[in-house]
Amino acid sequence: MSSAWIVDVVRTPRGRGRVDGGLHGIHPQALLAQCLQALHTRVGFDPSDVDDVVAGNGILAGDHGDDVARLALLLAGWPETVPCMTLNRFCGSGQQAVTVAAMGVASGAQDLVIAGGVESMSRWNVAAGSVTIDGGNPALRERYPTVPQGVSADLIATLEGFTRADVDAYAVESQRRAAVAIAEGRFAGSLVPVTDADGAVVLERDEHPRADTSLEGLARLRPAFGRLGTDRADGETRSYDETCLHRYPGIDHVEHVHHAGNSSGVVDGAAAAVVASDRWVGAHGVTPRAKVVATAAVGSEPIIMLTAPGPAAERALAKAGMAVGDVDLWEVNEAFAAVPLKTMRDLKLDHERVNVNGGAIALGHPIGATGAMLIGTVLDELERQDLTTGLVTMCTGAGMGTATIVERV
Repeated sequence: MSSAWIVDVVRTPRGRGRVDGGLHGIHPQALLAQCLQALHTRVGFDPSDVDDVVAGNGILAGDHGDDVARLALLLAGWPETVPCMTLNRFCGSGQQAVTVAAMGVASGAQDLVIAGGVESMSRWNVAAGSVTIDGGNPALRERYPTVPQGVSADLIATLEGFTRADVDAYAVESQRRAAVAIAEGRFAGSLVPVTDADGAVVLERDEHPRADTSLEGLARLRPAFGRLGTDRADGETRSYDETCLHRYPGIDHVEHVHHAGNSSGVVDGAAAAVVASDRWVGAHGVTPRAKVVATAAVGSEPIIMLTAPGPAAERALAKAGMAVGDVDLWEVNEAFAAVPLKTMRDLKLDHERVNVNGGAIALGHPIGATGAMLIGTVLDELERQDLTTGLVTMCTGAGMGTATIVERV
């Protein structure tokens, strides 16, 4: 088997996920296409040598539909002969795309794969979707009722005893770390500015962080999911909170503690990585930046939904023959503050090694792109600190988790 080498990773800035956000006017195909073009410029490969382009996406509809990876490649002007695939593992889609690329390369079936993801959340038609994850199927809902993710996050906080003060303090620290990282240019190596059709730069920096975030300011925000917890899915007799209590009878209520300030930001963005084989790297005299050591995906209970980052990380570590202490830096996606808090508790992680440059609470979470972005983020930071091993892990919708271990060259 070949090693799966990460040659380079790029990402766009994250634009605010609303109509006045910096990237709202840029088609998601164009966001991903510009990442492909940037990789071509930086690495210098022949696009006709690419065996596949794999992209994650969380909605797969509207202007994200019709295999956005393929359409982005055509928009980028790459050869028609290069195939493309778009996949969905909810929030872990971009990370899963890199895993698929690594699998193809490591198996010997492929030599050069581009993998990443894209999401323009400002362009989602949320009115057309459901707040639950069941495809609108009553039969599935009867077997596995689900609740909105924010209610799941509040359920985790309730079961773990995380207070409003705990999750708000975590959010303030995420913003502080991101502000330091931006001020010191820690993201600059991977960022590629986004341009419009005329070549004018429309966004070259992350738009979502709020460096002035304070505990006092967050304390004024009302919990976002309390009222939603009293709602119920069509045809259901139990509210979402009651569904949680039925599944977890050890608690008598769901303590709603999450809000916009301690949850992942709604943003637009794209990212992509070059994954190559021993054969391709050797033939082209390229020095890769990292090796994919191990990957994993696990399932978890669908109501609580967001508890699998720890088990996914443990599975990846077991595959690699490693222990928690062997990892220098961790990226645990900040879907909601309770998620990294629980992961750190479960794995006994030192917060000083986790999300050292902030996370999705400060920077935002463009669903299909985030996993690929985090792989680039941890690799950049490993290089900056002259460290070796990083682990990225994420929760996903419907109760799953993904993990990737990378070793810096």
